Amino acid sequence: MKYRRLGSTGLLVSEISLGSWLTYGNAVDDKVAIDTIATAYDLGINFFDTANVYNRGAAEIVVGEALRNYARESYVLATKVYFPMSDRPNDSGLSRKHIMESVRASLKRLKLDYVDILYCHRFDPNTPLEETLRAFDDLIAQGKVLYGGISEWTAVQIEQAARIADAKLLRHFVVNQPRYNMLNRSIEEEVIPASERNGIGQVVFSPLAQGVLTGKYLGQKEVPKDSRAANDKMNSFIKGYLNPGMEAKVAKLKEIADRLGMPLSRLALAWILRLDNISSALVGASRPSQIEENAKASGVYLDEDTLMDIEEALNEA
Repeated sequence: MKYRRLGSTGLLVSEISLGSWLTYGNAVDDKVAIDTIATAYDLGINFFDTANVYNRGAAEIVVGEALRNYARESYVLATKVYFPMSDRPNDSGLSRKHIMESVRASLKRLKLDYVDILYCHRFDPNTPLEETLRAFDDLIAQGKVLYGGISEWTAVQIEQAARIADAKLLRHFVVNQPRYNMLNRSIEEEVIPASERNGIGQVVFSPLAQGVLTGKYLGQKEVPKDSRAANDKMNSFIKGYLNPGMEAKVAKLKEIADRLGMPLSRLALAWILRLDNISSALVGASRPSQIEENAKASGVYLDEDTLMDIEEALNEA
């Protein structure tokens, strides 16, 4: 496993990280989830991701239980705050009240004294950015959070936060968690440049387009019964990728992967890691064998000819 710095910080994170969205504490048996995390750790993955909203805290409980087997200093753990945790009016968003109370609850579920990274799970238009930044600054000063991050913010929002942090002498966000894969490249034009200007690294989610970039759906008249697309809790996130145009792109990409003698999933992850601003590719795994395969993408080098072939496949299909 190779490691990269998280944005402009000195923190080293594994190129492949393991998340718990739509899986742990939800669709995957707890024992399988714990075994998968153990496999990831043994493979050298030191970066694990969860969120308070994932099955209303259940994912944090499972992830915390699995990581208690390891020395706290040996791994990096991220969680998030923003989405509603109840119907109460102050139990959502990025107000100081919700942030502080959410971190307290997350640490209790995780049974930890601190998390390495706390993300703003989305942008909150109803809370002044300075209020959010000051809450994060205080949590970092208290040692309950080590680094602040954002998820799915626009380039303009990233720049606004950086300007306020500079003006008010507050700590900057250092990591962004956007959606990014071969079939969704929207962050390349504005978000990555804004992040680079402000010392922010990307930890991208959905790098395999919810499994579409494994090739498992190619030529399938019906989706596999054990796939995410067959799961009512997950298939709404996949529908946008399952159409003839996308299938044509995936088929061309699979030809490239086959020529290189590697699975399409490995090619897709290695392609993401071609960019220096990518700190880690965040994968989901519902069984140990999946994380074993995904981890093999770390350190894979794609030469210029291969990258040109990929670009052509994505543009022509």
